[in-house]
Amino acid sequence: MAAPSSENGTVARLTSRPAPSPHSRSEGQLSLTDLRNLVKAGRIRTVLLAIPDLQGRLKGKWYDARHFLRNVAHDGAEFCAYLLATDVDMSPVPGFALASWETGYQDLAVIPALSTLRTLPWMEGTAVVFGDAVHHDGTPIEVAPRQVLQSQLTRLARHGLHVKAGLETEFVLYQGTYAEAAEAGYQGLRPLTAENLDYALDHPPEAHRFFRRLQRALAGAGLPLEAIKTEGAPGQVEVTFPYGGALTACDGHLLFKHAVRALGARAGLAPTFMAAPETGVQSGLHLHMSLWRGGISQFNEPGGGGLSQIARQAVAGLVDVLPELAPLYAPNVNSYKRSLHGSCAPTTMTWGYDNRTCAVRVVGHGDSLHLEIRVPGADANPYLALSAALAAIVHGIEQRLVLGEAETGNAHDVDGAAVPPSLQQALHAFQNSALAEDALGADVVAHYAHLAQLEIDHHHRLVTDAERQRWLTRA
Repeated sequence: MAAPSSENGTVARLTSRPAPSPHSRSEGQLSLTDLRNLVKAGRIRTVLLAIPDLQGRLKGKWYDARHFLRNVAHDGAEFCAYLLATDVDMSPVPGFALASWETGYQDLAVIPALSTLRTLPWMEGTAVVFGDAVHHDGTPIEVAPRQVLQSQLTRLARHGLHVKAGLETEFVLYQGTYAEAAEAGYQGLRPLTAENLDYALDHPPEAHRFFRRLQRALAGAGLPLEAIKTEGAPGQVEVTFPYGGALTACDGHLLFKHAVRALGARAGLAPTFMAAPETGVQSGLHLHMSLWRGGISQFNEPGGGGLSQIARQAVAGLVDVLPELAPLYAPNVNSYKRSLHGSCAPTTMTWGYDNRTCAVRVVGHGDSLHLEIRVPGADANPYLALSAALAAIVHGIEQRLVLGEAETGNAHDVDGAAVPPSLQQALHAFQNSALAEDALGADVVAHYAHLAQLEIDHHHRLVTDAERQRWLTRA
């Protein structure tokens, strides 16, 4: 973000609503019977079986819809296990226990989660279903992002609690295609809009068309968005989704990014979810969360006296633990160039009421009282970012942590625990965290620590344009 209003964080409404009937589905969502009927009518010809990779991207296979119904829907499929053991370049790198040249890069099984079936309006005649990665004996692959989150939801459920989550993300739209940007060496990129249009309602025609197409496509997939707004940096957009189940929110977020890229390509636009795509520009992925028992929010003190004890323990856990889990919500070298003094990205692990300089912002009233966790960048894998938050919350509840005073001023200026300033320092804390190992398991910590080290190693040997600009004539 370039202006103080950037990364401002829409207040997601986490109010109590009647739970939907297990038989009710929104537009775009499909049952297996619906899919059969649409395939028979010739309206669906392709089914995508997708899993999230470590970076939070959709990976999988296109299936002929009839073949999917006959052979995949109930029996599952096999994908190469390297999908969950590779860097962002999809390189077959050594060091992962799950898959390597030493293991022969064996297959893993993928079981469709049929409750996630839905149409993809931005891909004609196509449906998509998420899959769960499992070993051939049916046991979950613990390092798979969906399973990492499911494990944290299970830990929370042992306390009789479940979470409602709403994701709010920012991205930047550049003019031209990805291919054109690559040909130009990613230099001279032109944002879709040339000025600060934060909260503007008079968008240029090309932005208006893109927003309309995105809104229609997501609604047609059963993923209605809550709001779209332009943000403080040129070409920057913020999209907010209604709250719901944590796993559903993450699945929807990956489909949203898929739609943004597909529709952007057709419009001659190059969207990016980098945390800091340019110097002084920051894009966040804010996690709006509250805890519930049954249909009752657990965040309100009876009688309207502010945060409940369990909410205070949850916030204390977040402030205390999130610095040790940073590779899960800030996975890249670039992630750490977002947290700058004078921006709305947090630099200290603080909390406050409606304070956008804090890492944890308490917002809302009554049943809408909830937390906005502001440390993840737009580049975060949402399953892992939510997992980190839940691990911290569970720790706060189990240890009955005592919450310190709320920060009422500029949290950038306070003393105390800092948001990790680099991936190297974040990795060191993560690898040496007994709490991370206890909450996530040693295998998960080792897996994602190795992923972070691969990113560090990649950048360590690169000479950048910034280095040449600063030193070429001065060294």
